[in-house]
Amino acid sequence: MSQDSNTFAESTLPFLLDEAEPVPLPAGKTPSYIADHRKRLRARFMEGGAAAMPDYELLELALFRAIPRRDVKPLARALMEQFGDFNRVVTAPAERLRDVSGVGEAVITELKIIEAAAHRMARAKVMQQHVLSSWDALLDYCHTTMAHRATEQFRVLYLDRKNVIIADEEQAKGTVDHVPVYPREVAKRALELNASALILVHNHPSGDPTPSQSDITMTDQINNACIALGLTLHDHLIIGKSRELSFRSEGYL
Repeated sequence: MSQDSNTFAESTLPFLLDEAEPVPLPAGKTPSYIADHRKRLRARFMEGGAAAMPDYELLELALFRAIPRRDVKPLARALMEQFGDFNRVVTAPAERLRDVSGVGEAVITELKIIEAAAHRMARAKVMQQHVLSSWDALLDYCHTTMAHRATEQFRVLYLDRKNVIIADEEQAKGTVDHVPVYPREVAKRALELNASALILVHNHPSGDPTPSQSDITMTDQINNACIALGLTLHDHLIIGKSRELSFRSEGYL
C-alpha cells in the first residue's frame, strides 16, 4: 500500500476525544472549540466538584456521553428552561423529556442512569440503619426519590424492634392529587416482614405538603390497624418540593 493510501486510511479512522465517550459511525472529527470547552468543564469539575458549576454546566457534563460530538450547551439550557433546575431535569418523566427538541433515547438513558444512581446512594444511607439516628438521611432519601415526581406515590418503611429499617416498599401509585391506599394491606405486609413499626411516606406533586382530610383519615385508619396488631406507627411524612411535613411533629399522631 502506498504512503498516500496509508494517510487516507488513517484520516478516515474515528476521532476519539475521550476513551470514555462512544464514537458513532460514520465518524467525524469533533470541532476543536467543542473539545476545548469539554476539557475545561471536566477540569473545573474535577478541581472544584459540583459546587464549582452552575446547574446548566453540570447538565452539560451529563450530556457529553449521550451526544459525543455536538455542542450540548443549547440543549442543556433548553432543558433548564423547561424544567427549572438540575434535579427536575434528571427526574422528569421520559415522555416529557422527549418533548424537548434535541432529546433522544441516548439523552434520556443518561439522565435516568443519574437518577437511579442518586436513588441507590440515598437508599444505601438509610437501609439497615437505626431510623432515629439517621433521620436527616431518611429525609434526604425521601426528597431524592419523591419530591419531583409528577404523580403521587405512597411508600411504607418497615422497622424491626430496634427501629432499624428492614424494608422500603412502594405500596401504590396514583394521580397528581390522589393515591389509593389500603390499610389492611399495609398492616398485613408488616406481619409478613415481622416488622414492629412503620413509617408512612407519600409526596404531594403540588409542592405543598399540607395534609388533606383524606390523608388524615387514611393515617388514622392505618394507625388503628397497627394498634390492633401491636405495631407502632412512628410517623407519616408528606414530601413537598422543598420541605416535608411530619404528622408526629404537627400533632396528627
